Amino acid sequence: MNPNDQIRQQILRYFYDRNANATSRYGKKGSAVRISDAKRDLKEKYGLTQTQVMSNLTYLIDRGWIKTFDIEKTVQVKGGTIPSTVTWYEIAAPGIEKIEGESEFQPKERYAGINITATGSNIITLGDGNIVNAEFSELHNELSKLKKAIVENKLLPESQKLDLSVDIESIKDQLAKQQPNKTIIGNLWTGIERVVTGAGLIDLIRRIKPLIESLL
Repeated sequence: MNPNDQIRQQILRYFYDRNANATSRYGKKGSAVRISDAKRDLKEKYGLTQTQVMSNLTYLIDRGWIKTFDIEKTVQVKGGTIPSTVTWYEIAAPGIEKIEGESEFQPKERYAGINITATGSNIITLGDGNIVNAEFSELHNELSKLKKAIVENKLLPESQKLDLSVDIESIKDQLAKQQPNKTIIGNLWTGIERVVTGAGLIDLIRRIKPLIESLL
């Protein structure tokens, strides 16, 4: 047994129990929690150190069992206001299924019938039935964040949101391969970058661009 598995089980159980007992999404009895509160609770409950929490939480997030989302607000300071972003952590559907077992609501395997392990690549199966080469999991995760930001963006028309989302999913499909198609990724990313930059999602572009360029 991997020595970190017990810690991962404790962390996942903590988030599962928060969700199961939640009366709201935020707050003392919310399903979502800030990292500082999670570290404190996990230390009190299981004696976990901050290093143990962060290193194993990263694994659970990459596996899709825990999800994160950012809330932006403004903070009043002397002379005006400054923007502030708080990251919240919450159990995801695959994490719930990990504890509860299978559900009739689970999506079907997208690549059912294929022996993924026989490909020779380190493949991660995601909660939505998709797969990704572990080497490209960070890029896959950032692309998912970009897609979510596009859907929520008020500057883009719905037709453009659909086109961009389809192109992002096409890039993510390439990330299941051992050798993604550079031409496809490059052409799709050029169009996405141009439109999304104009829509103000510059920070996400800056995070994703070097990951894309490493493939080309």
